[in-house]
Amino acid sequence: MENLIEKAKVLVEALPYIQKFRNAVVVVKFGGSAMENPELIRSTMRDVVLMECIGMRPVVVHGGGKAITAELTRQNIPTKFVNGLRVTCADTIKVVDEVLHNVINKNLIEEAAQFGGKAVSISGKEMLRAEKMYSKDPATGEQIDIGFVGDIVSVDAEKILEAVKNDIIPIIPPLGVGKDGQVYNINADIAACKIAEALKSRKLVFLSDVPGILSNPKDESTVIPTICTTEIDQLIADKVITGGMIPKIMSSLHALNAGVSKVHMIDGRREHSLLLEIFTDNGIGTQIVKPDSAS
Repeated sequence: MENLIEKAKVLVEALPYIQKFRNAVVVVKFGGSAMENPELIRSTMRDVVLMECIGMRPVVVHGGGKAITAELTRQNIPTKFVNGLRVTCADTIKVVDEVLHNVINKNLIEEAAQFGGKAVSISGKEMLRAEKMYSKDPATGEQIDIGFVGDIVSVDAEKILEAVKNDIIPIIPPLGVGKDGQVYNINADIAACKIAEALKSRKLVFLSDVPGILSNPKDESTVIPTICTTEIDQLIADKVITGGMIPKIMSSLHALNAGVSKVHMIDGRREHSLLLEIFTDNGIGTQIVKPDSAS
């Protein structure tokens, strides 16, 4: 009986959040080491299906870096990164396209189906317009050509909106297409931010390899529960936010300014982290909010 009562209490705690977020679009960026663990993939997709079943409108944007690197290695294609971006030659973009669509995306859709969810692949090639981007040498500021890596110019959200209105979960691989038809590799974090902007989503949730933003990067117990957008510059100056987290945070800031209500950084390695962050009083990660944001 004790266990049953505890389960009932969990549902009661979740009730106001279920009511608050009914019909709310929530963009979930799924990536990192959680995508290497079949059990975590299954758990995450079950949570996404549950979100849809209780009235939310989840949209999943996924990465796939480690699986892409493994396939490149198998095909004897060199892997190189510049400032955190994968150098993408003509052979590499073919592998990226193949792995994202026919391996990772397909698997996520199949996992959703296992739990009775309806999911559909909406390729970034169908709705992300991109142009070639360059990296910069941090010492000289000179442009570095990193191949077929793209920056998003615009998002056509029509197919996404059509899917969520029909209670279908869009699952999106981050590729874009230029005016000339060239396919570009897009950073999944940036793709998620741009898609959330276009949808003016209620929430943008990053499932990553850390519990959130840490006041001490060496201590995972020092998660900062809430960060206001006005604090970000100082946190970067203080090196609390560093490295690859900076472009993610700056893209999130842009998304917040464009109409996204709240951004969450949570640990995708923890089972049910998505539900714990959204449907409990305390949450488990870091939320980034505007000064005037409501809960």
